[in-house]
Amino acid sequence: MDAKCQVIAAVAARTLTAYLRAMSIPFSILDLARVVEGGSIAQSFDECVSTAQVAEGLGYNRVWYAEHHNMASVASSATSVLIAHVAAQTKSIRLGSGGVMLPNHSPLTIAEQFGTLATLHPGRIDLGLGRAPGGDQNVIRALRKDGPAAAQRFPQDVVELLSYLGERDADTALPVRAIPGEGTHVPVWILGSSLFGAQLAAHLGLPYAFASHFAPRHLFDAAATYRREFQPSQYLDKPYFMMACNVFAAETEDQAQFHFSTLIQAFIGMVTNMRGLVKAPVHDLKVPPQIAAHVEPMLAGSAVGTPDQIAKRLSSFYDQLQPDEFILSMPFYDQAARVKSLELTMGIRDQVGPAKRAA
Repeated sequence: MDAKCQVIAAVAARTLTAYLRAMSIPFSILDLARVVEGGSIAQSFDECVSTAQVAEGLGYNRVWYAEHHNMASVASSATSVLIAHVAAQTKSIRLGSGGVMLPNHSPLTIAEQFGTLATLHPGRIDLGLGRAPGGDQNVIRALRKDGPAAAQRFPQDVVELLSYLGERDADTALPVRAIPGEGTHVPVWILGSSLFGAQLAAHLGLPYAFASHFAPRHLFDAAATYRREFQPSQYLDKPYFMMACNVFAAETEDQAQFHFSTLIQAFIGMVTNMRGLVKAPVHDLKVPPQIAAHVEPMLAGSAVGTPDQIAKRLSSFYDQLQPDEFILSMPFYDQAARVKSLELTMGIRDQVGPAKRAA
């Protein structure tokens, strides 16, 4: 090949690479600030920063943090505060809630909190909203909320929150304004694990994220309902659907399965009501059949293995559901193993979704 042909080939290769990257489905991260056995909450916050910084460098789209209460293994309860902490130590990656449990708060309070974040970090903040309390009845009482009634008001509260974040109509005197918040247009998402959230997101014309990383039972029905019933809005002209998955990527399948045992143990704790700190991984974890019957369906939205196996699994999800984005939960016990999983997983992104088809 002469020099001219080599130059043409190099330009063509760069053009194809750029095209495939533009076609690639976005990968994002869901981080619950896990607290591990032998660790501390301070360590979990340090690892949140480390994870976000690595994700930013690798090209992940966003990192979200989830509001949970009264759980020893989850330290992201003060979600907006954690977002602020991580945002101050990153530069460009989007950060947000996945999600804020709106029945626990007034819409005005959340508008002010996320309006503050959006003002401090323009173009980087998302607001994912959930309807669950993020805890049990004791938590609801401790939060001084009215539980079921607050959940019933969720659609009205979402609309109220959207109004606080929008532009002020100069001709209309509003009794209450979110300052900061007004005019920030923080992108609002609806999160869910049932058809309710899918229908609400469709009705309001908002993006929708499904919690298939722990509750995949209604995944297909919810995705179909959202797309079928979607109404274009000032926020979106077409549906935008994000699927959550657990991902444990490693150099070998044995290593990935070893680390995956940490999540299996957590789900066993959920099923048996024996929750605690995040447990270290173990080899050859044996799960009693009566417990496995509950745990295995909950973990159906998982990809575990080598990079090739992760690519195959995520491609299968994509082929069945055509999500616009994947948000990946990587609840490793060991931070170094999580970072390796982040690297390996981003390495196979072009093998998933539209980029694979284009290639």
